[in-house]
Amino acid sequence: MSVSIDVTGLPVERIHVVPSPLAELGMALHALSEPAHHPGLQGWTTSVSACLDPCLADRLCEADFLWRSTYSDVFVPYSGAPGRRTLPGATLAEELDLLDKLSDEEFVDAALEFTCQTNYATRGADRLSDRAARERALDLAAARGAHQVRFTQRLLDDPPAIRAWFRELLQDCDEAFFADMWARVRHPLAADARHKTQLLRHKGLREALGSVSGAVAMDEAGGAVVVDKLSEGQTSTGDGGLLLVPTSLGWPHLFVVHRHGWQPTILYPSAAPGPAAPPSVAELTLRMSALAHPVRMRLCRHLARGSYTTGELADAYGMTAPEISRHLSVLKKAGLVTTRRHGRYVQHQLDLGLVSRLGADFIEGVLR
Repeated sequence: MSVSIDVTGLPVERIHVVPSPLAELGMALHALSEPAHHPGLQGWTTSVSACLDPCLADRLCEADFLWRSTYSDVFVPYSGAPGRRTLPGATLAEELDLLDKLSDEEFVDAALEFTCQTNYATRGADRLSDRAARERALDLAAARGAHQVRFTQRLLDDPPAIRAWFRELLQDCDEAFFADMWARVRHPLAADARHKTQLLRHKGLREALGSVSGAVAMDEAGGAVVVDKLSEGQTSTGDGGLLLVPTSLGWPHLFVVHRHGWQPTILYPSAAPGPAAPPSVAELTLRMSALAHPVRMRLCRHLARGSYTTGELADAYGMTAPEISRHLSVLKKAGLVTTRRHGRYVQHQLDLGLVSRLGADFIEGVLR
């Protein structure tokens, strides 16, 4: 599974790596509402939450579905600008102005994505004018809770009022905590963007994407950017551009904007702990499937304690050597078992380092 961006014929001049204060504010709100996703930010989320004005905290709860379980495209309004070549603004105020330039229909679509619509990649009926689409949105909102129903009802009844309310909310967040945070992170983000841009200009898009994330790559033909995720989607740059937006708060998330008619945008963590190249979704599936068999689980118990030959394992489990070999082959194919020759014997052992990372790799995979 993956999200694919067709970049056929895209000149390098239309590819930009640019930090976005509004995208970073959206990521900050997500980290505050889902601190378990970001254990490395525990100190920051705890201190901000402790000092947050109760009134502002209550207002954030009214629309937290915009950033809690997903990441709404309202935080990347430049991607929805006509022509699909607009860049992020230098300040939060500039990007809020870009948000104001979205039509009411576009704002509603972005605000209700995922939770109140069934297809992200294609444009559906206008919920502001189509009664059936409106009722469907309210039905989907009901499954998410009463506060989302209220928000959705208000949004569909009076989009300009909600847009003004939302802008004021973000401005208050800026005053309360984000301005200080942005002052600390904007220079490292700008440095990261310059580095990626240099790679792009001198070594090409493939090299630049490799530095963005191990989960982002070009296909073999060089005509598409492929992002390894537990979701599927596709879009094209067409006559527009491609945006790469670094975030200091993003790990382990890797967001791809592939909304119909919008400029393709990848929000990537500028720094990520752990291995530089996280396992692909296919590799995770292979490893977890390999461990799902009870015989292979029992073999792992032996192989975690030391190195054993196929004959030794066959004797220990009362099985034939070919049966043991077949199970070992599955474990080796998944990368879970290492093999070394000792004289005329071939010994096998569990890769404890890789197995110990499986839980973290799984979490990163599903959150990516």
